[in-house]
Amino acid sequence: QVQLVESGGGLVQAGGSLRLSCAASGGTFSSYSLGWFRQAPGKERDFVAGITWGGESTYYVDSVKGRFTISRDNAKNTAYLQMNNLKPEDTAVYYCTAETGMPTIHGGDYWGQGTQVTVSS
Repeated sequence: QVQLVESGGGLVQAGGSLRLSCAASGGTFSSYSLGWFRQAPGKERDFVAGITWGGESTYYVDSVKGRFTISRDNAKNTAYLQMNNLKPEDTAVYYCTAETGMPTIHGGDYWGQGTQVTVSS
């Protein structure tokens, strides 16, 4: 059983930056792919970025390519999402997920509680 806790959300102006963290416990962190998803009010939860077990491969939704960077530190059991040049449309609750196998657009069996990101115009 893997427990995930997100942090780092907040209120930022358009063009600003935030770094989200996802701290894991209770499992073998390096055996899971990790993903970041987001859910805006009234919308479904959508895939944002994913990273494989050792960080060799990363994946992004088109709308964040060039602005967001996913990374992980297996020694610290933590994944990150660096978000630059934030836009109002990035406003959402951001969730991390852990899954066996490759990252997918569906996410895995384990999810954090989410962290709110609000971008003002």
